[in-house]
Amino acid sequence: MKQSARSLRMARHHKRMAKDSKLSLVSLMDIFTILVFFLMVNASDVQVLHNSKSVELPESTAKQAAKETLILMVNSSDLILQGQKLADVKQILNQSEDVIPTLATELAYQVNRTASTGEKTADSENMERAITIMGDKNIPYVLLKRIMQTCAQAGFSNISLAVEGQETIEKPGDKAAIDNASLQGQQL
Repeated sequence: MKQSARSLRMARHHKRMAKDSKLSLVSLMDIFTILVFFLMVNASDVQVLHNSKSVELPESTAKQAAKETLILMVNSSDLILQGQKLADVKQILNQSEDVIPTLATELAYQVNRTASTGEKTADSENMERAITIMGDKNIPYVLLKRIMQTCAQAGFSNISLAVEGQETIEKPGDKAAIDNASLQGQQL
């Protein structure tokens, strides 16, 4: 029996579709190789400070990124430098002097340790005397003042305070927008 053109075309189509298809792994491997290199290059740009659940950082609109320095963590009960507990906050607040002795000795040790490695470059000279304070937003100002004074006396004059990033979006009704408009009116 003679088949119509349509049935012949359908038979050819079914034969083509019945063949086993092959997956080209070469192009898939190319994509994954590019993806791996992309992720490796871009993963190094992210800087994350280790944050403890016991420390709630204050919010700020600061735009400057954190640098790799010594990290001093202060919560409501402990003073911790690089993961090592140095003192209790209650003891620090009860003492009469402004310098914290345990922190001063540990900072002196950190200075001697970096000096003994002998690796000094222009960047490391500036960075070895830098410290980042991750203080809970509810710690008393007296405690923060004593910590900063101890760091400054130990030679750590480049003191940074870690904060949570907060996005600011100015709306036309914001006080900042109103202040800018009033300043422009005064200058005219």
